[in-house]
Amino acid sequence: MPLRFPRRKAAPMQTNAVLGFDFGTTNSVAALSAGGSSGRAAPELVAFDTPQGEDSVFRSALCFWQDEDVRGGLAVEAGPWGIAEYLEYPEASRFVQSFKSVAASAVFEHATIFERRYRFEELGRLFLDKLAARAGGALGGTKSRIIVGRPVEYAGSRPDEALARTRYDAMFAELGTEIHYVYEPVGAAFSFAARLTEPATVLVADFGGGTSDFSVVRVAEPRAERRCVPLGHAGIGIAGDRFDYRIVDRLVLPMLGKGGDYRSFDKVLEIPRGYFSDFADWSKLALMRNRKTLAELERLRRSAVDPAAIGRMIAVIEQELGYPLYDAVGQLKRALSADTHAHFHFAGAGLEIEADVTRAEFEGWIAEDIARIEQTVDKALAASKVAADDIDRVFLTGGTSLTPAIRAMFVQRFGEAAIASGGELTSIAHGLALIGQEEDLAAWSV
Repeated sequence: MPLRFPRRKAAPMQTNAVLGFDFGTTNSVAALSAGGSSGRAAPELVAFDTPQGEDSVFRSALCFWQDEDVRGGLAVEAGPWGIAEYLEYPEASRFVQSFKSVAASAVFEHATIFERRYRFEELGRLFLDKLAARAGGALGGTKSRIIVGRPVEYAGSRPDEALARTRYDAMFAELGTEIHYVYEPVGAAFSFAARLTEPATVLVADFGGGTSDFSVVRVAEPRAERRCVPLGHAGIGIAGDRFDYRIVDRLVLPMLGKGGDYRSFDKVLEIPRGYFSDFADWSKLALMRNRKTLAELERLRRSAVDPAAIGRMIAVIEQELGYPLYDAVGQLKRALSADTHAHFHFAGAGLEIEADVTRAEFEGWIAEDIARIEQTVDKALAASKVAADDIDRVFLTGGTSLTPAIRAMFVQRFGEAAIASGGELTSIAHGLALIGQEEDLAAWSV
């Protein structure tokens, strides 16, 4: 049965309020709780205004478009409002999603959007400003504490943790003066502990869009002075977006020239794979719509053995079809979570793809990723000096935890009776707000 945490109605934030903020690759969630001498009231999720009504989940996305009436000439919206703007005028927009994935990337210096450059922290502040504006005043006022979730292991190759911290500090600086960072699965552990009535050793598995993170936590009896004691952690930059990549790689990229060749003087060479890896990465696809990349692709099209395929890639990029492609992939994943067969459909830019996919096929595509995730679970257990047999409960959270192959892995290792879930998109923010009520945060801050 899904968890349903209370939502906070629009009202100014109390001076001593604690904000728990889960800045996710796909979605972001905020929760408020009383701090200091106000006691330990249960946190309330912040309700955001959306085109469909109030919602506690806000998409981590931005949409830009040119507007002469706006200072600087560029207008921006975020979350579901950004999606609505994009859907109304797709070719006149720039839609950016999954930008958290580049937080720890030294290679990423800025995103060029309509010839204007934005650093990561600038994108982050724009996102937070728009999110706060849709919170109806609930995120206004002075915050005594902000508890921000962070992954155990950041996404990307060779992630720079210090760089990510610097960027996060700049992004969240205007929300408050006392900012603490806590591993996301530890936040989820605090939320899950509120449901337990007896001591337990808990493995928390948080599966998001960009990372899969694991914490082993010892949960004491209710009303214990220190309810949760983290024992060890591990993480990997593989999660829902990587599963999306596998789908795009199998069903879409062959139609766009992957595996094809181009002519260079008297040689026939394979088309560089970097174009295709960027295309299948949601954080990079929208940024391919720039003069330099499009000029390179046009030169490649002229020399390609199959120029029409590269032409289709160019058209998808120029017509800003990244979000419809993302949506089609997401629909397939959700369908395969509910059934053993599903149909994939994507159309646009002269490209139409129809494919019947079985759950078994999809699980074959992600088998390598599942194996690496399982190895990371082993690392978390080893870091905690806890054997698998000593785990009493496994709490699965995050949207990607709903993937049947993920759940099956934990059932096989720990047994069906040990598995718990619920609040897949909201448990981290709820738990972070609970942590913010603690007198001393040193035991949980990282």
